[in-house]
Amino acid sequence: MEYLSTVIYVDDVEETLDFYYQAFGISATKLHESGQYGELNTGSVKLAFAAHPLAQSHFKQNYIRAQPKQPALGFEISFHSDNVVAAYTKAIQAGAEPLSPPVEKPWGHTVAYVRSIEGTLIALSSDIEPELE
Repeated sequence: MEYLSTVIYVDDVEETLDFYYQAFGISATKLHESGQYGELNTGSVKLAFAAHPLAQSHFKQNYIRAQPKQPALGFEISFHSDNVVAAYTKAIQAGAEPLSPPVEKPWGHTVAYVRSIEGTLIALSSDIEPELE
């Protein structure tokens, strides 16, 4: 078994792809002509977005929609950044909701948290500083 992708169901796929480009500099690799599905250039594991009607066509069960005005769902996606402070500032300027400004954690990461326009929690994280011997 291999982890293939994470798909987040959203109201507007194209708007969401544009937000992720403006906020994080991640370009889209795919936008289906229907506008119902798109993927970002995130490496070997895809981060994708699909419209709510597409989800409803795949399965009949109800689900909790990520919504920016409701409490966040219990998961986050994480992006690596060489400059977490700059990444945090850029994300907020692009419309992300600031949740936690950059702070150095005891294990060596600098981490900040924002919430995207569709309501997803996003961690912005640096590399762990190498330990001195």
